[in-house]
Amino acid sequence: MPILYVVMPVFNEGSTLGEIVRRVLEAPMPTGWSVQLIMVDDGSRAEAAHATAQCAARAGGAVQLIVHPHNRGKGAALMTGCSAVLTRATDSDAMLVQDADLEYDPADFRALLAALSSPSIGAVFGNRWGTGTERSGYRHMHALANRTLTWFSNQATGLGVHDMECCYKLLRIPVLRTVLPWLSEERFGIEPQIAAALARAHIQVAEVPVQYSPRTFAEGKKIRWTDGVRALWVILRERFRTRAPHARGNNHQ
Repeated sequence: MPILYVVMPVFNEGSTLGEIVRRVLEAPMPTGWSVQLIMVDDGSRAEAAHATAQCAARAGGAVQLIVHPHNRGKGAALMTGCSAVLTRATDSDAMLVQDADLEYDPADFRALLAALSSPSIGAVFGNRWGTGTERSGYRHMHALANRTLTWFSNQATGLGVHDMECCYKLLRIPVLRTVLPWLSEERFGIEPQIAAALARAHIQVAEVPVQYSPRTFAEGKKIRWTDGVRALWVILRERFRTRAPHARGNNHQ
């Protein structure tokens, strides 16, 4: 029976953590699929780290918790989680990225996995911007910034996706095994780097509309304008990269 491994970076999350873990573990799945959650606590403060450990313990064997002793960034946590996935997954399984807040709804897991029904599809991206989520002023500006980065990424990779920055990225395990050695960005630059790695490997990417309820900076949103600048640099750098970063001995375990 195939397993969906959900990798969730966690950093100083609050009251929403228990709810998102519940939603992940109870998400409706296609027939035959089951779900396993890998949480990576990326150096949270003591109180938040304790709450994360308690949350994982309550979930039992369906959750594995990995802890970074110091905060490194979403990308670093994601690479750690993906490395853990590859130690146990089979080629029939898949890996999905999930944020630890309630911006994304695990009810979309089934639609994302359904897009893998075609053997030619190696990865699936969520698309937040076709469902009216950008109507408020803040959401409109957020959508505009993301569409700009997506346009630059598409020009560099040729993927033609509509929401390169979307958290929901679903990869078949053989594709993850190919892509992971090319990843090195420890913060939010991981998003365009994943897109570039998929394009470099000639992986066909599908898109699925997903629900999105963005939180504000006051509510704990962590991405900043400097991350957008970094993303542009990553897009340009990856366009001309010829050697995988891990070939130089990088280790994200």
